[in-house]
Amino acid sequence: MARKQTPTSFDRTQGLGSAREGVGHWWMQRVTALALIPLTLWLAASLIARARDDYGTFILWLRSPFTSVFMVLLLMALFYHMALGLQVVIEDYVHTDRIKIPTVVVINLGAFALAVAGIIATLRIAFGG
Repeated sequence: MARKQTPTSFDRTQGLGSAREGVGHWWMQRVTALALIPLTLWLAASLIARARDDYGTFILWLRSPFTSVFMVLLLMALFYHMALGLQVVIEDYVHTDRIKIPTVVVINLGAFALAVAGIIATLRIAFGG
């Protein structure tokens, strides 16, 4: 009969480490940040170039397919990046689960709502609504 060994400190730590989700979160922050660089530069340059345009000309610019697609991509990347960043701040500095978990949920729902509102507004303008 085999003798039962007492657990070592290594044995006790098994399964208690990283949940292996942090790397995906980290990568998505980097990917969205990288996507935001050209999208933000495009938006800034476009707005500067149209600073003297009247309302009608500006709306015509927003109705172009290229502009609408880029605006939707910007909104998606922006609000997803925002949610990821705020989640990290909450997870790092809020140590009570009963506050941390609802706060992260509110942040994610808020970011989603803002992205949807911006995308709907962009599409309404794009399709003449």
